[in-house]
Amino acid sequence: MPTNKKEGIIFTTLMCFLMVLGMSSYNLLLHQSFTLSALLIGLVPGFVVAFILDVFVVGVYAKKLAFKLPINREKKWQAIIAISSLMVLGMVTFMSLFGMMMEIGFTSHLFSDYLMAWRMNFIAALPLQLLFVGPFSRMVLQKIQANNEESPAVS
Repeated sequence: MPTNKKEGIIFTTLMCFLMVLGMSSYNLLLHQSFTLSALLIGLVPGFVVAFILDVFVVGVYAKKLAFKLPINREKKWQAIIAISSLMVLGMVTFMSLFGMMMEIGFTSHLFSDYLMAWRMNFIAALPLQLLFVGPFSRMVLQKIQANNEESPAVS
């Protein structure tokens, strides 16, 4: 876990970027419209919205709620699973709506389309986060932290 603001920004940026990249690719492939240009066009606004939601809304509440759950705080993996799962729930809830508004706007089938999009996104986002993006981001963070411990502080 990040130990200071700089590490927090790096960790959140990496986590957000990789999740937006993965989920954008997944949705484009799901709708048979994957091209590099389509991916790049949606990546920037998707990342900006996801980052803002992560830092100011979903991340705040996910962490508060996770630590109210009956988890053993001595076991780091329980906190990681709780926070990551709650983050996925919150981010899928907001980002599915964002993606729908960007692609099709308001339609008469908005609610049913949203429920379908939410379900399809959740079943992809949870394993993406728990098995790939989360572990990779934590590994990168650990390397950064190890490098910071090795290099002496410059006055």
